[in-house]
Amino acid sequence: MQDWNIQSRSHECHECAGAFVDKQSYRTLLLHGDEEMLRRDLCANCWNEKFRPRIKQLTGFVSSWQGTYEAPPPPTQDAIQKDNAESLLRKLVERNDPDLLDASYILAVMLERKRIIKVKDEFRDETGRRVHVYEHPKTGDVFTIPDPNLHLSQLAEVQALVSQLMEHGLPDPAGAESPNESAADNPEVEAQAVAPAESDD
Repeated sequence: MQDWNIQSRSHECHECAGAFVDKQSYRTLLLHGDEEMLRRDLCANCWNEKFRPRIKQLTGFVSSWQGTYEAPPPPTQDAIQKDNAESLLRKLVERNDPDLLDASYILAVMLERKRIIKVKDEFRDETGRRVHVYEHPKTGDVFTIPDPNLHLSQLAEVQALVSQLMEHGLPDPAGAESPNESAADNPEVEAQAVAPAESDD
């Protein structure tokens, strides 16, 4: 199974295909799929009539929570060009590079502390590793990011990597840096020392 990914909020119910409207309440299900996590956004009727009564019998059930749909605003030129810690986290998640997992986790913690993303739940994967489920309140996107169980002695090295990525962006697969991936022009979240959460293992 893929270690972590982004699950974008749907604009319609996965069950009845009814379009969501602004400020409408909906229910999100997170399920284990064969290859990746699966997200299902449901209107209140489909949730109450078809899923809520059998929630514990759903195959691969991981988590469930209620949300409020926000209609997306039209994109602006500035929003498209802006690059920051949030977009860097998205690029790390899309890259899905195990060597950058520590940096992804630290960035997620930083964004959580800035209240840009919120923890919705956590679970253990098949290896027993703790996985945090984050949601971006404005977009509804869900990020599943494993906890690398960092020790304090590792923080300085990981923090240096995060600072480098914030300044220079992600290197391409061949090792060269892409000038279009720099987060230096508008770093909404500055790289700073972040202590990992205490493990309950």
